[in-house]
Formats: sequence, C-alpha cells, structure tokens
Amino acid sequence: MTRDQSLTELAAAAVCELAPYQPGKPLAELERDYGVRDAIKLASNENPMELPAAVRAAIRESIADVSRYPDGAAFSLRGALAQQLGVAPDAITLGNGSNEVLVLLAETFLTPQVNAIYDQYSFVVYRLAVQATGAEARVAASLPRDHEQPLGHDLDAMLALVDANTRMVFIANPNNPTGTWLDGDALHAFLAALPAHVVAVVDEAYYEYARDEQWPDVLSWLDEFPNLVVTRTFSKAYGLAGLRLGYGVSSPAMAELLNRVRQPFNVNTVAQAAALAALNETSWLAECRAENDRELKHVSAGLAGMGIHFLPSKGNFVLAEIPNASACNEFLLQRGIIVRPVANYGLDGYLRISIGNKSENHRLLAGVSAYMESRS
Repeated sequence: MTRDQSLTELAAAAVCELAPYQPGKPLAELERDYGVRDAIKLASNENPMELPAAVRAAIRESIADVSRYPDGAAFSLRGALAQQLGVAPDAITLGNGSNEVLVLLAETFLTPQVNAIYDQYSFVVYRLAVQATGAEARVAASLPRDHEQPLGHDLDAMLALVDANTRMVFIANPNNPTGTWLDGDALHAFLAALPAHVVAVVDEAYYEYARDEQWPDVLSWLDEFPNLVVTRTFSKAYGLAGLRLGYGVSSPAMAELLNRVRQPFNVNTVAQAAALAALNETSWLAECRAENDRELKHVSAGLAGMGIHFLPSKGNFVLAEIPNASACNEFLLQRGIIVRPVANYGLDGYLRISIGNKSENHRLLAGVSAYMESRS
C-alpha cells in the first residue's frame, strides 16, 4: 500500500469522491504555457470596469491595519449592508465569497442521513458542498432546450424530489452557467410549496446585473419564509472578486446558526474596507449594469451573426453552443483569449463567455469568427 493510498483510507469517504473545483485559467498561466502576450480573460464572470477611485483609496488605506486581525463581526460593513438592504444587521452572515456561505449552509444542515436538491445545470459548488457532507444529492432535470428558458430550473421537477428527508434546496436566480432565470410568481409559489423542514437557498450572485422593475424582491419574503436564505456577492458587479467577500441574508435565528460554524476572521480587513466603500458607489454600479447590458447585446448579436446558438442571459455572461466547443476553446487559447469550457457541467458542446469591455468583446468575436471560418 502506498502512502497516498493509506491517506485515502483515513479520509472521509465523501471527501475521497470529490473532484476539486477547477477555476478559470489564470492569465499568467496562459501566457506562460502558450507563449502569448496581452491575453484577455472572459472566463470567470468578473466585472471588467475599473474600480472607483474611492474604493481604491479605501483599499490603500486599509493596508496599514493588516498587521492586526480584522473585525471578526464586521460591525461597520454589516451595519451598512443592513441599512441598504432594509434588514437587521444580525440577519447577515458574511463569507469569504458567497461560496463560503453556501458551504456553511451545507455544513450546518446536511448530514449523511438527509438529502439536498439542486438543478442539473446549476452552479457546481452546490454539488461539491453537498457531497462533502455525505448527504444524498438529488439532481432535478433541467428544462428542455426548446423551452423559453432553455436548460433552466424546472421547479416542478425539483419539488417532485422533496421528501421527509430533504433538508435543503439550492436555486440560482439567475443561474450560472446557463444565464437563465425565474420569474417572481413561479419562485414564490415554489417556496410556498416547500415543507417547513426544508431550507431554501436562493443564490443571487448576479442580482445587480439582473434586477429590473419585474425582478422579484426575494428579501421581502424573509418574514414569510423563515427557512429562506438569500446569498449575494461582491465578486461580480461590485468588482471585488480578488478580495473574496459575499454574504447571506436570512432570519436572525438562521444567521446565528451559520455563525456557529463560520470561521473566525473569515473576511479580511481589506475586503471589509473595499466593500464598505463600494456600497456608496451607486452611480458607478448603475454604469456597470448599463455597460454590461450594451455589451451583452453586442456579443449576442455577433454570435447570432455567425449562426451560433446561445441561451438568453440575465447575467454578465452568455452560454454559447459552438461546434466542437473544445476545439474552439483551444483555438481561442492560442490567440490569448480565455473563455470557460463547461464540460464539467455535462455541457460538452458549450462555452461560457463572460462579457468584457468593448475591446475585449471585439477581440473575442473576431477569434470566434476566425474559428468558424477555419471549419469551412
């Protein structure tokens, strides 16, 4: 028996079956491995716009305090968030990205004796978080490809999987990697149909990009649904992906449970300072949303002009069905363009393309066009 095999025998069975999360390829890795320069990354749904001066200043100023532990309760940030969201500060759970909040929820409520439900093509972290606990994963088939929300959440299929041992259901709105979304009436009816023993997690990582006059105000439903948790992040529209900060909003009782398993000082000083400053940049955030809307239309029109099918999206990305997607991905990498293959989701024929700035999107479309021409 090798040393690695003996370690595997010591580890929890559920952990041994996990495959590590694979992040998007870093720019430095691409440039090193492919010998290219001036590469662009359109793979991780990041905000391409420069941070406001006030946020950059807050980051610089906060560095003076990094020799001290951060405020473990994040008093100022939770207070500002609570005021903006119209909730009590003790209804907020901060995480090292909303990813950590999702894991905290799984650690708090899931055991090998219960099950959790998520959609076939939903965010891969749901699967990883559930599997790590040893809970049974129940995967609902997505909507068909010819639906108005192709490959989106089928709420009826998800509800049909609920039983007495179900403890959690994950709902992404809008969903990553498909970009599809749920309307308020359907989502509210689904939550109302869930039994009281099921925790409902509504992941709104792309909320700032998606919201409009018709977008459901899920936070206003917290009093109606005590087992509801809404997760959001500063990694997407707020442009703080490198600082890792997200949060959950729930009943104070739910938040108190999550804080029992939350690690001390899980949100660093710089992230707290940057997020606090970013909350005041409402005009900049609106500009980011408007620019994303314009460029999403630009990319969508360019793909359509090449005869490439793509899914409707409410996020800052588009899921495109491209002939021999793996070959297209390699073609783009050789030209210094990183997009996201999604074969790990079972979507072998698709690439998820983040919406960049105008020049990045122009370069992306030129690259895809060259690939399509190379096939003719």
